[in-house]
Amino acid sequence: MKRAFDFIAALLGFVILLPLFVILWLWVVFDSPGGGFYRQIRVGKSGKDFGLWKFRTMHVNADKKGLLTVGGRDPRVTKAGYYLRKYKLDELPQLINVLVGDMSLVGPRPEVRKYVSMYTKDQLSVLDVRPGITDYASIEYMDENELLAKSDHPEETYIKEIMPAKLRLNLKYIQERSFVGDVGIIIRTVSKILN
Repeated sequence: MKRAFDFIAALLGFVILLPLFVILWLWVVFDSPGGGFYRQIRVGKSGKDFGLWKFRTMHVNADKKGLLTVGGRDPRVTKAGYYLRKYKLDELPQLINVLVGDMSLVGPRPEVRKYVSMYTKDQLSVLDVRPGITDYASIEYMDENELLAKSDHPEETYIKEIMPAKLRLNLKYIQERSFVGDVGIIIRTVSKILN
């Protein structure tokens, strides 16, 4: 049932939002040199890598300077990228990931291999389910970039404080997941973005 809901909802969302996709893609392309999309390898269900799609929000090759984005005004982020990130519009292309089955609408956010390699045995159980576009941790840590900006050692803060807290929320989601719960998380996510 979850997969059927994901597919139908993602397909409807993609069709309805297609004009917005085109506008955002053009904005990204004309705002800075490089393509409109960015594909990053993340770790999915059962530990398998997949390409996660986003609208490009950074200058080309900026990810080679670090995987974490620190603060809303990270100099690697483009002008268009700032607003796309602020309103989470850069995540919309992940509807494609949902359609092909790499992701779900709701589920633990997929992480890059570098950080997954640091998971404990218990934390690795988040890989037992399909990753999602949003979850409890996405709602709780929507201002993660700003939290990291306040740290003298952002990556250390992420690894020792934020990542474990997010994983606890992911594990809570896995234990409590239900169709009604997923709908509630989607509504809370949209509400928090709009607010």
